[in-house]
Amino acid sequence: MKFGTFRRAAVVLAGSFLSVVAVAQTTGDQPRQGGLAIPSDVNFVGQAEPNVARATAIVNDEIITQTDVDHRMALMLASQRVQLSAEEQQRLRAQILRNLIDETLQIQAARENELAVEQREIDQYYARFAQQFGHTPQTFGDYLRSIGSSERSVKRQITGELSWQRLQRYRMTRVSVADEEVQAVLDRLNASRGSTEYRVAEIYMEATPETAATVRANMARIVAQIRGGASFPAYARQYSVASTAALGGDLGWVRPEQLPPEIASVVQSMPVQGLTDPIQVPGGFSIIYLVDARQVLTTDPRDAVLSLMQMSIDLPAGTTEAQARARADQLAQATRTMGGCGRAPDVARAIGAELVSNDGMRARELPPQLQQTLLNLSVGQATQPFGTLERVSVLVLCGRDDPRQINMPSAEDVQTALAEQRMNQQAQRYLRDLRRDAVIEYR
Repeated sequence: MKFGTFRRAAVVLAGSFLSVVAVAQTTGDQPRQGGLAIPSDVNFVGQAEPNVARATAIVNDEIITQTDVDHRMALMLASQRVQLSAEEQQRLRAQILRNLIDETLQIQAARENELAVEQREIDQYYARFAQQFGHTPQTFGDYLRSIGSSERSVKRQITGELSWQRLQRYRMTRVSVADEEVQAVLDRLNASRGSTEYRVAEIYMEATPETAATVRANMARIVAQIRGGASFPAYARQYSVASTAALGGDLGWVRPEQLPPEIASVVQSMPVQGLTDPIQVPGGFSIIYLVDARQVLTTDPRDAVLSLMQMSIDLPAGTTEAQARARADQLAQATRTMGGCGRAPDVARAIGAELVSNDGMRARELPPQLQQTLLNLSVGQATQPFGTLERVSVLVLCGRDDPRQINMPSAEDVQTALAEQRMNQQAQRYLRDLRRDAVIEYR
């Protein structure tokens, strides 16, 4: 079980510098905002440059090129499989440049602390990354070049993530957690047994009163893209300024009292796999995705591991709804009378269906509409057909291993989680220090 507060260390992305001079035309005292003397009426002197977000930057003498930005953006667009307007692409380019600046600072800091990542680790991570795209390490490079990206760009991102993880682990070794704190967490967990906890993912962006309208509008566009089929984890990695961005925004399992009130009230009434509009929280806005819900320290039937066979029939182009229903009825009849999974290969061949097996699928990993249906089946039974005008399928239950009784986490688990939380708070301050001390020149 994972513990922690709602916002692990927030990571504030570096903004671009303006090449204009702002002066105030005010009378009397200037209002102060956050300790700064900023007038309410700002007038700019000089010609504003049309390309404020520069294409390249030099970070402590290390160059980020236009090609670096292009390659990272190509991979982002390919993974999303969505079309962005020219304005959205420009915002994405600016965000990627800020990410690359942070990435460079993190790699430099790891190197200075003699924590540089070994090539062997990068290659292992790269192989797993390639597998997510359906490639081997040998073929992934060709794929990246075909979409306008590169192996070098992906490995640079991997180096940044691993460098930052090493720095965090290094700092975590100096974090102490008292036994009394651990016991307090265990007491609260025991008291909350049976209550509901939620697995939440978040995209968080900071905003001031002056930038709130712009940030809200940008996040509304992100919501529209995700609802249109874009990946929430991919957007979280690129846009969220919380440290959980590297995890696709995943906050793990949390209880309502661990969330800001603005978020807790929404999460408790959301459907699983629901997505919110931007929610204003202290310091900015959040988009919340409810991955799952469960009862604290209570066995959940959806943790059962299922052995499944999926039997599917591809439908030719132009298939009508009536024709699709007829094929679905044929599939339902064949699986209803086939007598279990042992005869599934013969039945699939007889009706021209494709058969795929999975012996390690947790019920909770399936779409919500299928979870309870499968849990109510006996071994050898099949679901009713589901699908589209292109493909209809059924799932046949071949076996089921029910979950074991859930036990309280150990004191060591709690201590590790609390230390991680404090390490993330230190990481926030550390990254801010790196940005403040850095020499960044835009070209």
